[in-house]
Amino acid sequence: MFPLTEENKHVAQLLLSTGTCPRCIFRFCGVDFHAPYKLPYKELLNELQKFLETEKDELILEVMNPPPKKIRLQELEDSIDNLSQNGEGRISLSQDGSIASKNSNLNVCNVCLGILQEFCEKDFVKKVCQKVEASGFEFTSLVFSVSFPPQLSVRESVFTRMAVMKALNKIKEEDFLKQFPCPPNSPKAVCTVLEIECAHGAVFVAGRYNKYSRNLPQTPWIIDGERKLESSVEELISDHLLAVFKAESFNFSSSGREDVDVRTLGNGRPFAIELVNPHRVHFTSQEIKELQQKINNSSNKIQVRDLQLVTREAIGHMKEGEEEKTKTYSALIWTDKAIQKKDIEFLNDIKDLKIDQKTPLRVLHRRPLAVRARVIHSMETQYVDEHHFRLRLKTQAGTYIKEFVHGDFGRTKPNIGSLMNVTADILELDVESVDVDWPPALDD
Repeated sequence: MFPLTEENKHVAQLLLSTGTCPRCIFRFCGVDFHAPYKLPYKELLNELQKFLETEKDELILEVMNPPPKKIRLQELEDSIDNLSQNGEGRISLSQDGSIASKNSNLNVCNVCLGILQEFCEKDFVKKVCQKVEASGFEFTSLVFSVSFPPQLSVRESVFTRMAVMKALNKIKEEDFLKQFPCPPNSPKAVCTVLEIECAHGAVFVAGRYNKYSRNLPQTPWIIDGERKLESSVEELISDHLLAVFKAESFNFSSSGREDVDVRTLGNGRPFAIELVNPHRVHFTSQEIKELQQKINNSSNKIQVRDLQLVTREAIGHMKEGEEEKTKTYSALIWTDKAIQKKDIEFLNDIKDLKIDQKTPLRVLHRRPLAVRARVIHSMETQYVDEHHFRLRLKTQAGTYIKEFVHGDFGRTKPNIGSLMNVTADILELDVESVDVDWPPALDD
């Protein structure tokens, strides 16, 4: 069934006579279902001409590049209000007069510049399909998007009415019509395809990692363009994922981070990696387990567990309420004064100690200056010798443990040094647990 009605007849006749293609006529007449747009161009043109037959059975033929007509500004403003706006996407098109149309008999549409003529035909669709098939991507659904030439924005007036009104008020009517006839003239050459690009949406991999080295940063340690250490937790994990997923790049995130000299033990720290433009995305659970084992076999500095594919939305659980979660640490502490076991036992009785931490000096270059309230939920001591003891702490996430021990020149109050009335420093620090229930634990 032909999509236009009698009330569309006058508009359709005017548009066709001035060089507008059938598909653009459908758009301007508000045809919002796709079936008629899929028909071949010649068939659409024939059906449109039949629809527009006069009482004397004379066909309305295409008249290209009509001479400029003098119109009133109000008529131009009214026509602007009736134009529609196109979308944006990933196929780039251009209008190049030096490249002739593949169909030399095609009269190029004065609105879409030929985009809804040749590029809606089967030959071009096959060309796109061949490009997609040759791209090597794994996928189950496809989104097709187009990037149009900027000329279309001018021809379809996607500017606001106020902007157009201001521009029209600054130019004489006769000067405007010399440069911009309305309707616009049809170009001599159809748009050509500059490039067809294929891309895949990102996929996300999550898990938990343990770090056993005291000489390994979480992310690449680069200062003033110079790498300080040869690797990082991020790279030891992501390099394998990039290769297997055949991705272009990645983004690494985690539930907090440890210093380069801090180990992460216990059940590990949750992390997530966004793999950008992956070519391979379908994996069985067994293949993911084998990938995890490959990562673990490649280095004795880290281990990964619970490796799994997750959704973008699920990553939000890793960050939700992060500062309300708890973390457990184990620290080896040195004191300048000789101590006995009885000198540290009182720390075991302190519960939910509230402290104020001004941004530590060591991170002040990358964190805003602020005073953050934190809670030390519990402490457990183990005497080593007269100048050393071990301290196990359960704290609110986001607590700076090193500063809680040595005080950071009084920037953390209270601290272990002030509580014990000694000068204290931390020699070793381990993260024993990060109490975030994500990602879900997997069976070995």
